[in-house]
Amino acid sequence: MAHLNHSFSPRFGLEYAPTSFLVRFGKRELFVCHDFRKRYYKVNPVLDCSTGVEAGHLELLVLRRWLVILSRAR
Repeated sequence: MAHLNHSFSPRFGLEYAPTSFLVRFGKRELFVCHDFRKRYYKVNPVLDCSTGVEAGHLELLVLRRWLVILSRAR
């Protein structure tokens, strides 16, 4: 069962993103938001993958606009 949560902790630094949501699947979290960060490197136009801000996080930038963060639930 997936749980939707709209109260974000400051660990992602994105708690004020207007179009964001968090889905929890057991011990995993999927956080989706509009990407507002300035990237100082060439970004793949379709899908860009990088390590997250914290250890164990994976960031996927989809279509240069949507940031998907995969992490462990806390």
